[in-house]
Amino acid sequence: MSDRPVTLAVVIGAHGVTGEVRLKLFTDDLARYRSVRIGGRDLTLKSVRPGPNGAVARIAEITDRNAAEALRGTELTVPRSTLPPLEDGEYYHSDLIGLSCVSTTGEALGTVVLVENFGAGDVLEIERTDGKRFMVPMRPEAIPEWNGERLLVDSAFVG
Repeated sequence: MSDRPVTLAVVIGAHGVTGEVRLKLFTDDLARYRSVRIGGRDLTLKSVRPGPNGAVARIAEITDRNAAEALRGTELTVPRSTLPPLEDGEYYHSDLIGLSCVSTTGEALGTVVLVENFGAGDVLEIERTDGKRFMVPMRPEAIPEWNGERLLVDSAFVG
C-alpha cells in the first residue's frame, strides 16, 4: 500500500484567540487521527468538534490566533497507510484519482481527475488526452471493474 498523503481537511481560518482552526472536512472521522501533516509540518491533533462550515480543531503546536490564521488554505493530510481498511467494493476517492481509464471495447479514455457526489452517488470526471472531460457514475453498470492500476468503463457511458 502506498504511503502517499491523503487530504482529510483544509484549514479555512482561525477560531477564537487560542489557536484553534476551522476545518472544511473531507472525512467523517477526523478525531481518530492524532498525528497529521499541515503545511509541510507534522503536528498533533488534540481535539476536533463540530463547528461552522465543518469542524473546529485544536492542534498542540498552534497556540495563538496568528499561528492559526497563518495555516488558512493549507491541507491537513495523513499517510494513506493510516486509513481504515476497506470492505470489498469500497474505495477511497483518493485511490481513484489518477487511475487510467479504458472502455470495455479497449479504447484508452484518459484518467480520473475528480470524484464528485451530488447526492445520488459518486460521479467520476475523466479527462481525455486532448483535455476534454466527461462524467461517469461510479456504479457497477458503468464501471464493471477497477483496481489500483486502471478503471474499466462500459462503452455505453463514454462521452
